[in-house]
Amino acid sequence: MPFDIAPDDIVATHDEAAANERPPLLVLEPLLAFLDEHGLGDGEPQIAPIGDGHSNATYLFERGGARFVLRRPPRPPIPPSANDMLREARVLSGLHGRARVPQVLAVCEDTDVIGAPFYVMEMVEGWVVTSAMPEPLDTPEQRRATAFELIDALVEIHGVDWRAAGLEGFGKPDGYLERQLRRFLGLWDHNKTREIPAVENVGAWLKDNLPDSPAATIVHGDYRLGNVLLAPQSPARIAAVLDWEMSTIGDPLADLGYFCTLYVERDDPRVGKFELSSVTREEGWPTRAELVARYEERSGRSMTDIRWYQTLALWKSIVFMEGNFKRASAGMSDDPYLAAFGDGVVELADRAEALTRGE
Repeated sequence: MPFDIAPDDIVATHDEAAANERPPLLVLEPLLAFLDEHGLGDGEPQIAPIGDGHSNATYLFERGGARFVLRRPPRPPIPPSANDMLREARVLSGLHGRARVPQVLAVCEDTDVIGAPFYVMEMVEGWVVTSAMPEPLDTPEQRRATAFELIDALVEIHGVDWRAAGLEGFGKPDGYLERQLRRFLGLWDHNKTREIPAVENVGAWLKDNLPDSPAATIVHGDYRLGNVLLAPQSPARIAAVLDWEMSTIGDPLADLGYFCTLYVERDDPRVGKFELSSVTREEGWPTRAELVARYEERSGRSMTDIRWYQTLALWKSIVFMEGNFKRASAGMSDDPYLAAFGDGVVELADRAEALTRGE
């Protein structure tokens, strides 16, 4: 079979899927029937994975001259309130034509097709940047322009009328920060494998220092350099914003605080494998203060307390990481990257607690 990935691990026929101890992520015959039904190419596909696969699974399909992307959750068990493909497809559909997102081509709610809900979207050409900028954009001027493009694309998202986009009921516009604290305290109780007092202390600090939120907008929930596609050629331009699984309606400053938490400057301390992109240490990238000023200028909103929002972002990451570590420790994931989160959770909890003290 003309697959670029191992059929016994990822792609299987219906009979192979029934015989496998580990369920495959793609089951061939019902999937091809679904693609045929929606006019998505014809014949045998070429399939290649996209991304690192630590969360949702994303695959590039080339089939009968058509190119598109399929996205589905990881193998079960799936963490509560995560990896919701139908929700992600809904926000992409609402944002298409209003913000820089791929077009959704088909959505499948029937878990009998491949074992989980999934959706298919258009393939957008571009670069995902983690450790290096693409050659056409690898100059101080284009790096700076890329950073400001990131802010401008976020301002566009936050400027979308979410009711007009058909997202009424997608999230609750009021009390977003309070719900975030309740939700992640509950997730911590569900995810934790040991007592880490710093996590509890940070949660209490966040609750005691809750800021007032501006008017609610669409919130991406995981907005960072690694979750956008840069257009292939200069000048720097964001071609598409990806990975909407955490999106909702809420406080837009949560996105900005999260972005600033993961954005490293040249002289920031190194954080090892938890530094998702070190490329912004290079010459030309603006400071966080410049990016916040750009957001305030373009959006008309003031970042009232960036330290609070940065602490929230770090604390939420800790809760998620502990959940991934729990899955790996219990043998529910064979991803060695997740198994390495044990010490990292404690390290980041200490960093978050130091941030509450202004250190």
